[in-house]
Amino acid sequence: MPALEPESEYDVDIYTIIFLALAVFIFLRLRSVLGQRTGSERPPYDRAAPNVVQRSQDTNVVPMPGAVIDQAPLAPTADVVLPTDRWKGVAEQGTPLAQGLDAIVAQDSSFDPKHFIDGAKSAYEMIVLAFANGDRRALKDLLSSEVYESFDGVIKDREKHEQKTETRFVSIDKAELVSAEARDRAAQLTVRFVSQMISVTRDKSGTIVDGNPDKVADITDVWTFARDTTSRDPNWKLVGTGSAS
Repeated sequence: MPALEPESEYDVDIYTIIFLALAVFIFLRLRSVLGQRTGSERPPYDRAAPNVVQRSQDTNVVPMPGAVIDQAPLAPTADVVLPTDRWKGVAEQGTPLAQGLDAIVAQDSSFDPKHFIDGAKSAYEMIVLAFANGDRRALKDLLSSEVYESFDGVIKDREKHEQKTETRFVSIDKAELVSAEARDRAAQLTVRFVSQMISVTRDKSGTIVDGNPDKVADITDVWTFARDTTSRDPNWKLVGTGSAS
């Protein structure tokens, strides 16, 4: 059997060239697919920050709830109420009324003057009608003990003389805060009501002794409401009444 001849140097070089060409081809393909870094690439997505979602454009970064993002303060807009405007529409900045409202909020952070005014208007109408009708049960829930005693005294006098009062609201034209005060645990707010109503008082025979059933009267009342800011009872009670021309 004839002996095998060793591979020639020519054969070895062919295989080496083939492998080198294949390696260059693979490198070029990878380079075309992956690209190359230029120094201006976007940073990689940070999986350790799940509260940030990145969109396709660099500027569209959406902060999710709970994310902490350092950014410059936003310029004031119509939807942003600055602390200096906290009583806008209720009290002017720097006035005693505004300072009184600040003191009340310091004791009761849930206090909302506009909500209070809405409630005061309802209470005003309820109290006036309950007083006219002699409804003591309703008055007890709305008045302080001192004011209740005063109202009850008038009701007793009407009952003694067998008189009845009829009152009908036409409108409440204005309800505005005129003073606010926080003293110890008590908050007090005074409201000026401007209203129109028809009121008449008759004796047992129906004779008019006061008022006019056909005349709308302009009424201005100045009432003071109070509540204990440490109490769980959110209701305010009437603690003082007055009138103005």
